Amino acid sequence: MNRLIPSGRTAVGAVAKLLRPNFQARSLSQAASAVPAPLTCFNDEEVALRESVAKFATEHIKPKVRAMDANNKIDADLVKRMFDQGLMGIETPAELEGGGMSFMSSIIAIEELAKVDPAISVVVDVQNTLVNNCIRLWGTAEQHKQFLPRLATKDIGSFCLSEWGSGSDAFALKTKAVAHGDHYVLNGTKAWITNSGEANVFIVMANVDFSKGYKGITAFLVERGHPGLSIGKKEDKLGIRASSTCEVNLVDCKVHKSAVLGKVGEGYKIAIGILNEGRVGIAAQMLGLAEGAFNETVPYLHQRRQFNQPIADFQGMQFQIAECAVAIESAKLMTYNAARMKDAGLPIVKEGAMAKLYASQVAEKVASQCVNMLGGVGFTKEFPVEKFFRDCKIGQVRRCMVSLCRVARCLVALLVLSLVSGLLCCCSCCC
Repeated sequence: MNRLIPSGRTAVGAVAKLLRPNFQARSLSQAASAVPAPLTCFNDEEVALRESVAKFATEHIKPKVRAMDANNKIDADLVKRMFDQGLMGIETPAELEGGGMSFMSSIIAIEELAKVDPAISVVVDVQNTLVNNCIRLWGTAEQHKQFLPRLATKDIGSFCLSEWGSGSDAFALKTKAVAHGDHYVLNGTKAWITNSGEANVFIVMANVDFSKGYKGITAFLVERGHPGLSIGKKEDKLGIRASSTCEVNLVDCKVHKSAVLGKVGEGYKIAIGILNEGRVGIAAQMLGLAEGAFNETVPYLHQRRQFNQPIADFQGMQFQIAECAVAIESAKLMTYNAARMKDAGLPIVKEGAMAKLYASQVAEKVASQCVNMLGGVGFTKEFPVEKFFRDCKIGQVRRCMVSLCRVARCLVALLVLSLVSGLLCCCSCCC
């Protein structure tokens, strides 16, 4: 994308600005048409974004993947390049130095990055679908001006919800916020916090009144260096090792009441709303991972010869290739559908949970199958599929039970509604 402009920092923003007239015209023509565009049909803006991110990933990320994985740390120069490329503020309005693009655009970028390194995809995903969107959707005008330009241009953010005793049961969190005059004092420990090793902005969930249960949960904006906030143990993970995962400790952390994000006692609404989007982001990560593993495997199968022919010519191998291709395409359709629905203003509770659940299963199936098809070389670090296999497991670990419960609840609701009305209603809006 940086080739589309002679100079300037935010390539994503430049693409959006250059192509928005065509995008608008095409949208109007599609609205007038009786035939909707296929889910996988991209407009000019989305095509340019996909090609630019793919080029960036190949040229700047791929050469550093093995070193970052071995060192358990993201490359600092690469972080700067990601900001320069405009990848860290895709949906942030252009007037706040972001790209001003759609949720689908974020999903496209996340998918393309995951084809090369799922760890970098995680960094971009959390920044865009969780941190930026939380502030953009629930922040005040002052908070927009204070945080969104920084998050689009130089500062990484973290979403601090999970704790050691509250994973899938997120609202059982124990971090407390006690009001004192014009400020709150936060105390607690957050666990498994993505991007926390490099983050400068933290969205912290704490309970202001435990007697109200989850309705006491409130979101706070806290900056690195703030007295009382410190970064604790960094996890030595199986996969996505370039993405930091650490504890965030809050000890008598005093923040002004203006640091509250949204309304007091409505942090649970923010968490529920934003995690629906976050699940689509995870689906895009897992989709890209499966595609990356598959794309690295198939060419080798045509090169590797046994019994005087490429092993790709054996029917048994072709069956496996076909199964992987079908699974990837299915995950793609589910992920894109959820993203398009989000941009259309439709609820995605069921669709987001389904996409996340299924894409995570596909990533593990495809990555494992690719190791098998590669044989011995697939078990070595000389081929990137070994890393894809390690990276894929996080998809099913991360909020998997929550996704299953949400899918089940939505399907039950549909069944009840259909029985009451006497009609078989398949509209996701009922969820």
